[in-house]
Amino acid sequence: MPSDPLVAQHVLEFPGGYTRTTGPVIGRFLSELRARRIVGVRTAEGRVLVPPLEYDPATGEPVTGEYVEVGPAGTVTASAWVDEPLDGHPLDRPFAWALIELDGADTALVHAVDAGNPKALAPGARVWPVWSDRPTGHITDLAHFVPEVTRITSGVRVEYRLQAGGALRVFLEGIARGVFLGSRCDQCEKVYVPLRRSCPECGGAIQETREISDTGTITTFAINNLPDPRAPEVPFVSAYILLDGADIPMIALIGGVPAHEVRQGMRVRAVWVPESERTASMANIRWFAPTGEPDVELS
Repeated sequence: MPSDPLVAQHVLEFPGGYTRTTGPVIGRFLSELRARRIVGVRTAEGRVLVPPLEYDPATGEPVTGEYVEVGPAGTVTASAWVDEPLDGHPLDRPFAWALIELDGADTALVHAVDAGNPKALAPGARVWPVWSDRPTGHITDLAHFVPEVTRITSGVRVEYRLQAGGALRVFLEGIARGVFLGSRCDQCEKVYVPLRRSCPECGGAIQETREISDTGTITTFAINNLPDPRAPEVPFVSAYILLDGADIPMIALIGGVPAHEVRQGMRVRAVWVPESERTASMANIRWFAPTGEPDVELS
């Protein structure tokens, strides 16, 4: 492609770099940065300017010469997100330029914040400095800021054994045979499934064990839209089912019927896994499916 005759390419460069004196105020600021400290200067009115200036920008009066250590943490007052860093930027990944009011300062310092994402840097966010490994007395000695640690992630893993005993063992042994075992309280005459050895209502001991039908009635239900490895499909229904002959409903999955057709009063029967696959586990019951019987009117 031919070059445009009306465009001239120029380069302005200072071999070895442009050198200038810092003066006493900025020189002190940069020297403190080299020592990994951040200082401001106090004005005649008592305000602390960071970065320090030789004159108060509000009044034009000379500053007092009193240096005050600030930070190192600060609060973000405003920020602008950079999705695509340029070669001269302090970070090679997305970051934010932010106005940071360091603790103890009355003005904000502009610096880079490695926040990870823009949502982590709302106004009011707390940030801390990350220092250069080899400070030289330059603003880049303060490499960048990072958000304050507000949460940590720890690996959690617990190994334990749960041993079924007493009533639960008897109940699960029944499930392994393909039957529900319940218990009847002699005092209040209520029948509980799963099997219990004491009555939760009257506190009396329960001696009688009886087999309960695997058919029942849906008393209430919920339609679930989140996947569950036990469910036949999504959406699926979990329901409280009052087994025939029991007085307390048990919770189970519903299958064999579209979720939107499930209703209170629907008659259902347990769908068992093949006998050869059964263990002493509630996984023996895949779900409950409609029996086709007329609905029961619930009081």
